[in-house]
Amino acid sequence: MNLRQVLREEILFFDGAMGTMLQQAGLAMGELPEIWNLDRPDVIRRIHERYFAAGSRIVTANTFGAHAPKLGERLAPAVQAGVSIAREAANAAGEGHFVALDIGPCGKLLEPLGTTSFEEAYEIFAQTVRAGTADGLCDLVLIETMGDLYEMKAAVLSVKENCDLPVFCTMTFDENRKTLTGADISAAVALLEGLGADCIGINCGLGPRQAQGIVEELCTLASVPILVQPNAGMPVFRDGKTVYDVTPEEFAACLASFARRGVRALGGCCGTTPAHIAAAVDACRGIAPVPVSEKGRTVVSSYARGVVIGERPVVIGERINPTGKKKLRQALLENDLSLPLREAAAQQDCGADLLDVNVGVPGLDERTLLPRIVRELQSVTDLPLQIDSADADALGAAMRIYNGCPMVNSVNGKRETMEAVFPLVKKYGGAVVGLCLDENGIPDTPEGRLRVARRIVETAQEYGIARKNIVIDALTLTVSADQREAFRTLDALSLIKRELGVKTILGVSNVSFGLPRRDAVNATFLTLALRAGLDACIINPCAEQLMSAWRTYRVLSGSDENAVEYISACAGERQPEAVLAQSSDLTSLYEIVVRGMRELAVDAAKRALAEKSPLEVVETILIPALDAVGQGYESGKLFLPQLIMSAETVQKAFGVIKEHLTAQDGEASHGRVILATVKGDIHDIGKNIVKVLLENYGFTVLDLGRDVPIETIVETAKRERIRMVGLSALMTTTVESMRQTIQALHEAGLTGCCIVAGGAVLTREYAARIGADFYAGDAMETVRIAKRLFEEGTL
Repeated sequence: MNLRQVLREEILFFDGAMGTMLQQAGLAMGELPEIWNLDRPDVIRRIHERYFAAGSRIVTANTFGAHAPKLGERLAPAVQAGVSIAREAANAAGEGHFVALDIGPCGKLLEPLGTTSFEEAYEIFAQTVRAGTADGLCDLVLIETMGDLYEMKAAVLSVKENCDLPVFCTMTFDENRKTLTGADISAAVALLEGLGADCIGINCGLGPRQAQGIVEELCTLASVPILVQPNAGMPVFRDGKTVYDVTPEEFAACLASFARRGVRALGGCCGTTPAHIAAAVDACRGIAPVPVSEKGRTVVSSYARGVVIGERPVVIGERINPTGKKKLRQALLENDLSLPLREAAAQQDCGADLLDVNVGVPGLDERTLLPRIVRELQSVTDLPLQIDSADADALGAAMRIYNGCPMVNSVNGKRETMEAVFPLVKKYGGAVVGLCLDENGIPDTPEGRLRVARRIVETAQEYGIARKNIVIDALTLTVSADQREAFRTLDALSLIKRELGVKTILGVSNVSFGLPRRDAVNATFLTLALRAGLDACIINPCAEQLMSAWRTYRVLSGSDENAVEYISACAGERQPEAVLAQSSDLTSLYEIVVRGMRELAVDAAKRALAEKSPLEVVETILIPALDAVGQGYESGKLFLPQLIMSAETVQKAFGVIKEHLTAQDGEASHGRVILATVKGDIHDIGKNIVKVLLENYGFTVLDLGRDVPIETIVETAKRERIRMVGLSALMTTTVESMRQTIQALHEAGLTGCCIVAGGAVLTREYAARIGADFYAGDAMETVRIAKRLFEEGTL
């Protein structure tokens, strides 16, 4: 039975929580659930059988945490046993029952936020995929509980490149509809659809009631089937046990509402049981599946946000392109990325929606440099990128490591160009720019350019690239050579939109080459092009005359509703997305820290030290900058990547400052803190983020690592006379370990020791019930607690 076909015709039910059921079966604190596939296969099979009996059509093998860093040599046997057990249960349940290889996060933060490279993460997932699919016992791969789009991309590619099974993907969002690393739903949908996921959705993190808004947005945006697997509420501590407070009846009512809205696959995560699934199956009986509809949205995305092409004219910044820019060309030749990073920040401040990135300089290894600059740019801006190269290998290398769904610039009507680039777009996703030229050059009539555009569109569709993801460039030629070229281009643009129904793009500034007062010519041509239906313009967003024409057109056309953005720009107000810096001086150490521009930190620190003492630099620049970023993070204007990059920028700056500290200045710690991920939990992303921030604020961190035994934490706290212990847990199966660790610390009689608990599976109420002194919902809250304890003495 073809699962993809079944998904198009029916509402499918997954199972509920495996960890919850294993705990009920006696899984001890610190035990690896996946090892039960080898040691207790009868228990695992019985759980699968109970879910099938409850009405599940798909069960997930007990392989959620099966990754090489955790299981080592036991990886393949544990994964293969887990898949085999699930297959036996599915076969016993009869035809139409399926098995999913289950893949959860690898527990590592990827570069540039962490130390694990994209390819290292890919290989971790690929090992699990190869082990789980080798015997042909799985029907699909479920990648779940992902809080980082970059890690999700690595996992999806590991599936696509190592098997041909359907891939279902679920992200974990908070109540602000953001992932751990700040991605919005639009960005997640763009990435996953671009990578070719068969079904996308959400799981974990929230109960069914809290997930309703996210489900509604998913149904509005997604053009593929949607999967929803919420928790049975959030954990609470009751009568000495961890329980979830949403009953099967409440859970079922919410899932039935999701099915009526258009969700095609349903199941449960933490706290759900066969009773929850049975109730949901019964509540959805008789609900007709809502057809999955193509939304027709052209979306490019970064790690954080999606930009829709076609809703309003999109501005693509042209300044990171060495053509005609001697300083940029020289900087690239000298392997100096500080100039393009400054250009990125300036263009974002001036209102760019996307940034074009081109490093095509003779003598440079573009296949190495293009991925590098893409990675560095994504560390300082959350704008999507247009990856621009005539070298298909360089494009492929950059697209692979790009954290999002890019614009690709470009292909043309030449067969060899399309054969080189279209497979990359199909594999990695994104929108592709098609230039109206072919083996015969640029046609000199609008009809000729339409013929080339039609060929590009039809060939792209042969590769499986949807029409919505093709953006045609009718090509702007200079009027100084032929004044008819401007209207020839505009006529071609209108004709292409009318006949092919695709989005359009132009490089505007080419029109004025060789003329004086180029901005005036460019602005007038831009206005005419927008009126002709231009969807995206490649311009210099820092050229005020051009941006003024763009804003004015948006007011007159009605795309700037109530002229809000126009009025804001005229009043000199900065947009909400702008960083929180106090000036636009990109040489300022304060601004460089706020923007997280690591490449510029060392030189900026040296300049600051020429004017201030080392401690003055720390106290009047670095700490206020970190505070500004922290406030932006807490208010929802900035997100985790910006927070981490700013912290790492401070570390680079402080490396310079330490060399100038005198013995009198000293380097005294503000206080010493223990951090540990509790016994049984190998996920240390949250802990590592907290460590970086605490160290930047001057605290000494004793990092005990992950999967730390209770006695190690207690003994270290006693020996070192620690006043603050931070504990982290990500997995449902380790919240009991958190409780026992806190209990042991209290019983040790540590005078004045403050215990802070955090992690995705905890709530403030639950942390209080298990004895924690404080709950930290994020890294900045941990910093605030430490400052109050050690510096202010107000706890």
